[in-house]
Amino acid sequence: MKSPRILLVEDEMNIADALLLNLELEGYQVWHTIDGPAGLELLAKNRIDLVILDVMLPSMSGLDVCKAIRLQNKFIPILFLSARGTAFHRIQGLQIGANDYLAKPFDLEELLLRVKNLLTITQPRQDHVEAYSFGGNSINFNTYEAITYNNESIILTKKQIQLLKLLMDNANQVISRKEVLEVVWGYDTLVSTRTIDNFIMDFRKFFEEIPQQPSYFISIRGVGYMFRNFSS
Repeated sequence: MKSPRILLVEDEMNIADALLLNLELEGYQVWHTIDGPAGLELLAKNRIDLVILDVMLPSMSGLDVCKAIRLQNKFIPILFLSARGTAFHRIQGLQIGANDYLAKPFDLEELLLRVKNLLTITQPRQDHVEAYSFGGNSINFNTYEAITYNNESIILTKKQIQLLKLLMDNANQVISRKEVLEVVWGYDTLVSTRTIDNFIMDFRKFFEEIPQQPSYFISIRGVGYMFRNFSS
């Protein structure tokens, strides 16, 4: 039986060193990095069973890292570590997709128990369908297929699906251009806000009955973008 594999994203080295030692003593294989983009790269290249993620990270916050992970994998367990332990911050972390939230300073035995419990989460069947419907349109996030309001079938790209999912997971909330670039594209310097604008224009052509007067895909000048869900 293979040892569970854990990705630890933590920039406080005294905490990281203690966690690395104790997690490895428990028999886990651990990958460690100090920043979000490197963590996402490790996650993309390795089979990881659980992510331990600090909230306050350099360059890219743990919250945005969590959102980026959820665009790729809805089910991998995520445990947040944070110096912010108020009810508001715990709820915020859980709302964006974390499975558990532990405030610093924490008891090491409690953390190890939470890790053990999270690793017992059963992975869903591969044929699990995740879909979203609005205004006569239907999007299957697993197959990348969409059926539009006029019954046209289209196959979307991976980036289109990721951007749609980010917007729809945050329906009726404005998502800044910075957050879209970080969560969907990472730190790809070749991507500009113009690229996002082009994606939004495509979504309007696909899913809006009158693209020039969009009802669902809204641009907020100088701020960002919003997906409007009328059923919320």
